[in-house]
Amino acid sequence: MEGVDVNAHSGKNAGLLVALVFLLRPSLAAAHLVTTGMGPVYDGIGHLLLTPEDFVPMLALALYAGLRGAVSGRRVMFMLPLAWFAGGLAGSTIGSSLQFPIPAISCLVLGALVAADLRMQDNAVVILAICLGLVHGFFNGAAMRDGAGTLGLLGIMSIVFIAVALTSAFVISLRRPWMRMAIRVAGSWICASGLLMLGWMVRGRM
Repeated sequence: MEGVDVNAHSGKNAGLLVALVFLLRPSLAAAHLVTTGMGPVYDGIGHLLLTPEDFVPMLALALYAGLRGAVSGRRVMFMLPLAWFAGGLAGSTIGSSLQFPIPAISCLVLGALVAADLRMQDNAVVILAICLGLVHGFFNGAAMRDGAGTLGLLGIMSIVFIAVALTSAFVISLRRPWMRMAIRVAGSWICASGLLMLGWMVRGRM
């Protein structure tokens, strides 16, 4: 019976991983615009919540900031939304048709950091947050230049702030070692998803 339970548990984990990879599999680096019918601010909020190629890397960074402690969590909570907004303004002005596996690389790098629980200085974590925000925000802005525009970017900035605040605070509150280990396991799944996405894209271009 124990062998059956282990196999069933492994199969369930594998199924979750495959589903996550399927949702994250990118065809273009640019993001699509979600229309909620409630105005451009809510369109921006809906975009992030319904676009896993943006939401999952943001979530991974929030998990990592929480693992690093309260100082990193507070800094990322403010700097990531601001960088996302600044990148969005640049993208809405310049535009982009670049096809590059940004979501895959973000998931791979940030997932690996969470899984390894790599110790970085608080300033380094902030720089990481700024880079993530600028890059993903740029492609969001390019996608919204003919749609939700600046108000949509404000919606994205607000939901990034809330999501990072809640996620990092939750991780910081974890005291038992096995709880932090569970966060690291989630990071390994994100990293594996990024690796598989990169593999699919390389195979598709061969």
